[in-house]
Amino acid sequence: MPSRQMLKLPEVLREINMSRAAFYRMRARGQAPKHSKLPNGEIRISRADLDAWWAKCEEAA
Repeated sequence: MPSRQMLKLPEVLREINMSRAAFYRMRARGQAPKHSKLPNGEIRISRADLDAWWAKCEEAA
């Protein structure tokens, strides 16, 4: 089974060109990409989930 590429939040924010505050607002509204919160509070987003979120955003536009 191939390992999933998990991205750190700063990597995702750079890729989608968004501030941390904007991401957390979007997350609070349930519009952020699917993500996992680690026990230390850090957020990870899989490459597949980010790509699926991008595709969904393009469809909505």
